[in-house]
Amino acid sequence: MTDTPSMPLPAPSGWIILDKPVGLGSTQAVAAVKRNLREAGYGKKVKVGHGGTLDPLASGILPVAVGEATKLTGRMLDASKVYEFTVRFGEETDTLDLEGAVISTSDVRPTAEQVAAVLPRFTGPIEQVPPAYSALKVDGQRAYDLARAGEDVKLKPRSVEIFELTILPDTGRGTAAEGGGGGDSRPDPALREDADPLHHPAGGPPPRAGEDMTFRAHVSKGTYIRSLARDIAQALGSCGTVTMLRRVQAGPFGLSHAISLDKLNETGKGAPLEQILLPLEAGLDDIPAIGLSPEQARAVRQGRVLTGLPQEDGLHWAREGKVPVALMELSGGDARVVRGFNLSDVAE
Repeated sequence: MTDTPSMPLPAPSGWIILDKPVGLGSTQAVAAVKRNLREAGYGKKVKVGHGGTLDPLASGILPVAVGEATKLTGRMLDASKVYEFTVRFGEETDTLDLEGAVISTSDVRPTAEQVAAVLPRFTGPIEQVPPAYSALKVDGQRAYDLARAGEDVKLKPRSVEIFELTILPDTGRGTAAEGGGGGDSRPDPALREDADPLHHPAGGPPPRAGEDMTFRAHVSKGTYIRSLARDIAQALGSCGTVTMLRRVQAGPFGLSHAISLDKLNETGKGAPLEQILLPLEAGLDDIPAIGLSPEQARAVRQGRVLTGLPQEDGLHWAREGKVPVALMELSGGDARVVRGFNLSDVAE
């Protein structure tokens, strides 16, 4: 007698917030989520995507969207981020982290007081030149490919905003890392996207001699932490290299929301998905909600404009009871659908 294949479980929707370890690429993290969902019985067609690239050599918050939450990944990419990073003063590499070759050195080792005095220059709207080793394109080619080929890469300054920048107590020496808010990704040959996503070595050369100082920065999208570290060091008459980078906040998600890879793997072994899946609306905590009547919800699902609403202009998310219905832009009392969510059958 042949066993009848079991039907896949209903596709879930929400957020899995990974505390990504050093050595794991963002694409590999998404693959790990897909694999665990498949092993948990959700089939192969569940949509999964990440809300902001984080380099293999950086650690911390990687929001992974599942199902209908993937409609919000673009919004997550635009969200501000908070990083903690360590700068080693006294040398600069071509990559601006410990993966690269040293291209300049300095005997200047600034004190905490000297560093604090220049930080106001790097707070607020600033212009910064992205690293040559970045994923930005120059004439259709990745800048890091051109740089590795020995070409002199010239990138234009870009406008970013540093909302807050402070010195932290030294958190110790780390591995070279970077995860610029603009989707920076410099693949390491040892960290191939087709390799086992759960068994990468930390990698990277040992730290070099120098003076370390650790910072916390709340930055806009498009900010490159390596460039920020370089520019701070140069303003102090020294040079600097990033030796550790950890993302501690991405949009509304912080470390308190994050789970480890071990916790993720428990799902594939039968642990309830509810233990790690945050609801779709968790990614909308920073904007107000509009409660809809059943009739209004029906209209929104049909793409119609709601009129005569009392809420202030701006972006809102509309819900019927506890069920997210749509992301809506409100102007002059009229609310138009930006993105609709197919969650009408979600149990309340």
